[in-house]
Amino acid sequence: MEISGFDLGQEFLMSDTWRRFHRNPLAVAGLVVIAIFVFAAVAAPILAPFDPAEQFFDGLTLEGSPLPPNARFWFGTDTNGRDEFSRLLYGAQTSLLIGIVANGIAVTVGTALGLIAGYVRGWAGAAIMRLTDLMMAFPPLLLAIALAAILKPGLNIVILVIALVNWVQIARVIYTETVGLAEREYIEAARALGAGTGRILWRHLLPHLVPSVIVYATLGIATTVLLESMLSFLGRGVQPPTPAWGMMIFESQSYFLNAPWLVFIPGAAILILALAFNLVGDGLRDALDPTQRGRG
Repeated sequence: MEISGFDLGQEFLMSDTWRRFHRNPLAVAGLVVIAIFVFAAVAAPILAPFDPAEQFFDGLTLEGSPLPPNARFWFGTDTNGRDEFSRLLYGAQTSLLIGIVANGIAVTVGTALGLIAGYVRGWAGAAIMRLTDLMMAFPPLLLAIALAAILKPGLNIVILVIALVNWVQIARVIYTETVGLAEREYIEAARALGAGTGRILWRHLLPHLVPSVIVYATLGIATTVLLESMLSFLGRGVQPPTPAWGMMIFESQSYFLNAPWLVFIPGAAILILALAFNLVGDGLRDALDPTQRGRG
């Protein structure tokens, strides 16, 4: 079996990247945390002791207040007598689903538009970049709230709204990198050999942008999780009875002093998951940095 020099080069690049990534303890720790959250979300039907929507008659005190953490309800109960631990597990499903799907759409759209605008230029590229300038003029949260207010709140709408807000940043980054790559000699040679626009974009430019796409895709999930939580907290995100961490905080804010665990536990989950994705994103950025290749 013949192995090409390109294949050997790619294999060396991957091994070198992984070697430098796993030498970053914070990045590895972030990856472990993400794996734990993903496992908890996937296995929620098995790990959750109760149905997240089930309201227990004995899940509230005689005064109607939530129960603190105890042997039966590990993280206590919420204002409706539902098990907080079960809702937290199923809330992880919601946050990860929105984070991965919405960010995947945003990365795909942003990469495609940035790639086209950076290579084609002309009126098409200018129109795409003016659109990104217009979108970046609005604070992401304010724009997301406005879009969510116009549309009917729900899981699919939240995914769409976050994708519409988050594609702008990566589009700008990919545009800038594509403009620089488009002037390289190998692109001119590809044009001289008769390569069409599609082939140049797909075969010659996109492979060089993969490291940036991977890094921003990872970092973007953290932003998406935070944005979804803020929308749910403001009542414009995922609607009950679907468990969502931001909605759990929103529903419990009036009990903050009497039942602080209802706010602290989902808030800590949001913070830890977002931090983990940021750590992994930073680790990937350092590992994929061409100036560090072959060192250490």
